[in-house]
Amino acid sequence: MADYAPVLPVVATVLLLCVPAGGSGPDGGATARITPADAASAVLVLWCAVTVLRSGRRSLTPAAAAVLAAPALAFGLAAVTSADPYGSLPGFCRYVQVFVLLPVSLVLLLRSRRDFRLVAYAVLALALVQGAIGVHQYATGTGASYMGRTVRAVGTFGALDVMGMSTVVAYGLVTALAFALAPPAGAPRWFRGGALCCAGALLVPLAVSFSRGAWIATGLAALVMLFLTGLRLALRVLAVLLATAVVLVGGAGVGSELIGARLSSITQVTGAPDRSVTDRYAMWDAAASMWRDAPATGVGLKGFPVHRDGHASLGLSSGSDTEGAGADFRREPLLSPHNMYLLLLSEQGLAGLTLVAGSWAALLACGVRRLARTGRTGRTGRTGRTARTARAGRTVSAGRTAHGRGCGLAAVGLLVWQCVDFLYADIGGPSTVLTGVLLGLAAWWAFAPAATAPAAASADRAGAP
Repeated sequence: MADYAPVLPVVATVLLLCVPAGGSGPDGGATARITPADAASAVLVLWCAVTVLRSGRRSLTPAAAAVLAAPALAFGLAAVTSADPYGSLPGFCRYVQVFVLLPVSLVLLLRSRRDFRLVAYAVLALALVQGAIGVHQYATGTGASYMGRTVRAVGTFGALDVMGMSTVVAYGLVTALAFALAPPAGAPRWFRGGALCCAGALLVPLAVSFSRGAWIATGLAALVMLFLTGLRLALRVLAVLLATAVVLVGGAGVGSELIGARLSSITQVTGAPDRSVTDRYAMWDAAASMWRDAPATGVGLKGFPVHRDGHASLGLSSGSDTEGAGADFRREPLLSPHNMYLLLLSEQGLAGLTLVAGSWAALLACGVRRLARTGRTGRTGRTGRTARTARAGRTVSAGRTAHGRGCGLAAVGLLVWQCVDFLYADIGGPSTVLTGVLLGLAAWWAFAPAATAPAAASADRAGAP
């Protein structure tokens, strides 16, 4: 256990999201609650500070420090220039926790690909638990309300955070698919099949979550990982998935009525879109209007709810109806545009959007570049020998770094998923802590030398079940 001690707080933060969500905060919203996972994340940051001070290890590289500090600069600027700095303080603390402190802590605490995989396996375990609860809710009609029926799978997050389970399940699915495409060194033969089974099983709760944004983000993340692995493999997998979908939905009629209606609503941007689509576009227009009034620094952190009514059209409803999954009927106010980029633009202006989104883009670019280099190293080695020559008995010392491709695919896939999902969602609810962990995994892969170091080969083998 001593070998895993530095990473145990990260695992605890992830697994504590299995604890059912409590009641709402003082304002009746779902984002004001302090969950066990939030408390564990604070302990994680403190643990990281103590560990770094005691060990005297080298801090972040200049590139990593610049990329990870950019969001902090944006949040500080937005808080200082806000018309209500005191009211912006809770938003500043939450943003720094999720987008700065948690990613930095993971970069400093994770020491090898074995640690990375331990956190990834915890995410997968959380997804399987939440997915199983969600499927049970759908099958027994005890989930959140959807189209007049309590069938929407929400896991332990409740009706106030209907996106929580779909987010967690999608993280687990992307992680399982990544390790199925590139198993770790020394993994047993059943490892790939087990990972594929986990990914396939998580498709069911993802489908009955009825989350259109999660569906789109998962599909695009899977496509990116497949094409990063190889074109032929991608085409074969897509053909199998298409055939499976036709059999399950078209032939067997699995969830065809509700899921089909939800899928068709994605393209209903004109004509007669459903109420949620109309409200979302109205809030997007309101966010753009706020930005036009304060283009440089926005209206301030936590300013969207305050300025919403002054910028929203008359077509915006007063709130969304929530019910089921153990909660009574209530009208939940619409306090965000459900688009992270527009939320940044409206509250932090062009400066905030550039710094924060630019940080994510840099993480993604560095992660993809490292993954591409790992692939080239695995095929040819530093001496230029081909993989076939290596199999013939000529050692390629650098070829061992190709065993980190599973971690690289997971990091890139998760970051792609989050960047796409932010087009349809923003932060809020208990699952927000997991977003910080995800960004930390992506940052570790992009910047930590141990991510592709051949010396980590022994730890690589130890990380396989």
